Amino acid sequence: MHNGILPCQAITQMLHNGAINASRAMDADQVQPASIDLRLGQYAYPVNTSFLPGRGITVMEKMKLVDPDFDKFKIDIANGAVLEKGRVYVIPLLESLALDSDIAAFANPKSSTGRLDILTRLIADGSTIFDQMEKGYAGQLYIEIAPRSFSIVVKTGLRLNQLRFRRGNATVSAGEWKRLIEKGQAVHTENGAYPVEEPGMLRFTVDLKGNGSEKALIGYRARKNAGRIDLENRGYDPDDFWEPIYCRKHFSLILDPDQFYILMTKEAVAVPPDYAAEMVPYDTRAGEFRVHYAGFCDPGFGWDPATGKAGSSRAVLEVRSHEVPFLLEHGQTVGWLRYERMAARPERLYGQDMNSHYQGQSLKLAKQFA
Repeated sequence: MHNGILPCQAITQMLHNGAINASRAMDADQVQPASIDLRLGQYAYPVNTSFLPGRGITVMEKMKLVDPDFDKFKIDIANGAVLEKGRVYVIPLLESLALDSDIAAFANPKSSTGRLDILTRLIADGSTIFDQMEKGYAGQLYIEIAPRSFSIVVKTGLRLNQLRFRRGNATVSAGEWKRLIEKGQAVHTENGAYPVEEPGMLRFTVDLKGNGSEKALIGYRARKNAGRIDLENRGYDPDDFWEPIYCRKHFSLILDPDQFYILMTKEAVAVPPDYAAEMVPYDTRAGEFRVHYAGFCDPGFGWDPATGKAGSSRAVLEVRSHEVPFLLEHGQTVGWLRYERMAARPERLYGQDMNSHYQGQSLKLAKQFA
């Protein structure tokens, strides 16, 4: 197997050889085309502050330094428990790692997690950065959870984030990137044109026009003081939690500070089978707002196997303005997708022979909503 992002068959092998360990039996659908879902353990620890343990210190040791009585107030989530919005919690995960010396790992929230405005970050023992594990990492994994818009009900075994593995260099070359763009394999636009910019970096823009009709639905804004959401449940009425946003005369939208929005890209995006993609972190050059909560796009997302090109799948954007109101306009650049090479083509692709909830999506809320 070559260098690059490890596919599902390699992740399965890691489970067999002990590079990935779990304290309870794995779920049948836990391994995705280019990632593995991580599951919540039995206890949630309320903490007063986000933190990183630092070199040579475990997460549990750090929590004890911050609060010597932290263990007295742990919450048993085996049968379900509420995590209140505005609070921060740390939960040990059921999975741990014993990586080979040439493999690194990095994490992101799952799509539904981001669309519910749940901030999650992976923490590892001895780590100095969130969501990343150095080559050869061996140890326990933890998740930091901060519900922002809604209180949530969680339970042991639920999956809020996912992990990818990289061996060596996965960078997309300039020649590869030019071919992907020119053949329409990574992006589709209304006029068929898209600039070839930095290799592997797909710039995307916001759609504030919708289908072009007057009062077309273009997004949602989270309602304040809505009820709690049980993450295992389905069929919630969107009107109880979300305020619809409709197209306006000048195709613009003013983001209110600390309000949470669900919008979508103007472009249809796709990830061909030999690549994986990730939304890159917030960049202040785009404006004083954040468009990054859930970041992984698996091989096959938005890709039409009949044509070998991008289909109709839009990227859904989780948006929050900071400090001051910010004016968004239709077609404005709001973020980037970074593409990386797979070490091998996955045996399963997103949207094919899988229960892929967001394949072919346009504007779509989390799967908990009807």
